Amino acid sequence: MKKLLLMRHAKSDWSTPGQQDFDRPLNERGVKSARLVGEYIRKHGIRPGLIISSPARRTRQTIALVMESAHLAAELRYDERIYEASAERLFAVVSQVEDSVNDLMLVGHNPGMSELLLALAGENRHMPTAALASLSLDIEKWNKFQEQRGRLEWLIKPKELSNG
Repeated sequence: MKKLLLMRHAKSDWSTPGQQDFDRPLNERGVKSARLVGEYIRKHGIRPGLIISSPARRTRQTIALVMESAHLAAELRYDERIYEASAERLFAVVSQVEDSVNDLMLVGHNPGMSELLLALAGENRHMPTAALASLSLDIEKWNKFQEQRGRLEWLIKPKELSNG
């Protein structure tokens, strides 16, 4: 049994005209949301063994804040394939993870994250910015990662965390 955490980057700043999408930073709300998710991870003892993130600026900032707030010391890798990835491309990324990793976290973008959740668990759920989903996968090896092999355990959204 493997566990997959899917996280969408936190809210980004659109205020700089002409700025490339890849280079957009988090806005103030995004910083707060990333910290809230990190605190949730810490409080619930969630400990991914490996984190793979898109290298876009907003995802780098999101995972840095999450790791700091959660006190995570997991290995962190950046993979360009996650930026603007479809569910199909995300399947390819995950299927290449070493089998010694039991709990994997992907940090990326929509629509890919929502598409992957739908493909794995049949759950057509919107993933707003900084949302975190946990899926259990009925597999022993990551290269057996395929559609309809997951079960959504929970999906949290920053708005839910800031109210509770």
